[in-house]
Amino acid sequence: MACLTSDPGTSVLADATSAAAYVGAGCLQDGPVGRVGLELEAHCFDLTDPMRRPGWDEINDVIAAAPPLPGGSVVTVEPGGAVELSGPPADGPLAAITALTADRAVLRSAFARAGLGLVLLGADPLRRPQRVNPGERYRAMETFFTASQTAAAGAAMMTATASVQVNVDAGPRDGWADRVRLAHALGPTMIAIAANSPLLAGRFAGWKSARQHVWGQLDSARCGPVLGVDGDDPAADWARYALKAPVMLVHSQTGAVPVTSWVPFADWADGRVLLDDRNPTEADLDYHLTTLFPPVRPRGFLEIRYLDSVPDAVWPAVVFTLVTLLDDPAAAELAAAATAPVADAWDRAAQTGLGDRRLQRAALTCVRAAAEKAPTELEESMQALLRSVQRGRCPADDFSDRVVQYGIASAVSQLAQGEL
Repeated sequence: MACLTSDPGTSVLADATSAAAYVGAGCLQDGPVGRVGLELEAHCFDLTDPMRRPGWDEINDVIAAAPPLPGGSVVTVEPGGAVELSGPPADGPLAAITALTADRAVLRSAFARAGLGLVLLGADPLRRPQRVNPGERYRAMETFFTASQTAAAGAAMMTATASVQVNVDAGPRDGWADRVRLAHALGPTMIAIAANSPLLAGRFAGWKSARQHVWGQLDSARCGPVLGVDGDDPAADWARYALKAPVMLVHSQTGAVPVTSWVPFADWADGRVLLDDRNPTEADLDYHLTTLFPPVRPRGFLEIRYLDSVPDAVWPAVVFTLVTLLDDPAAAELAAAATAPVADAWDRAAQTGLGDRRLQRAALTCVRAAAEKAPTELEESMQALLRSVQRGRCPADDFSDRVVQYGIASAVSQLAQGEL
């Protein structure tokens, strides 16, 4: 789903007030709900040597040689070599899921022919974080994270985590506040349902979602939830968040330049600080917005970023559940009530998954509500997810059991080769 902000330009921003108005005017688009866009990240492993990290050229050569994808997804490579499928907006969750499933099958086959496997886990359980993407943006981000004393978490975030991202319409203007509040309130429950990263860099992390824990170690001004005190004006909340967040990178004539001191964008816009020896433009503000990573990010639509990458057997059900809880009025009402007691339990959800009884209770209500509305095509996936939730288990529990039985490298190899 394309960003619906104003066309980026070179106009210099007058001050922080005008910058806030620019952000608020474009962050949500008034209209009906129904469109769904999906993005699915998978770690890339050598089928014969899972400790080896395939290189940038090697991965891109496979992508270039792959046949056309029937669902129209775009394929990109993340900083650590994870491969991402980004599907176009579709009418409803089933169409989006069907298209992405078909594209993943084609891409997996192409990688398998090259001796590589694409593994759906929220974090790389075996290899240490390492960047293979040579892009200047990611080199600059490394410098920023080092300067902000979050080098380890920043490296892990960029090169060792993977997610399934769900993009949905913002909906009618008069319902924005409730919709954005619900998207946030669902976060801990959906994190617990989808937690699938119990190991990181060869060790058990002590968290069911090490991915969420990694993101939580980064500064909350950039990665924390957007909601204001009451959440009644999500556009204004996003504008305040964006202007308070420190500038990470500035585009200059020499490329992306990291900002190694703490400079809120508002200070740059108001002229209290000059970066690259100048005041910011609208294009600078647009770029700044791409360096903010909250769990729910408004981009005209709502970009929901808090789910771990989960196995093929259940990611369709996880996606359908989340979309249904947001887009179906009856399911949304049930979800709002069920998740209210755990709406702030972000860390507990990441650490314990469905081992927390309150989170499991909320998850059961949510998944049952979605299962009642699931089409026949998703029945098998929905029932598999429902069974897991009823047992208080998330995908991390299944992968942990596999690791204990076979060892980390063998467990990863099995997944890379498509063994369930």
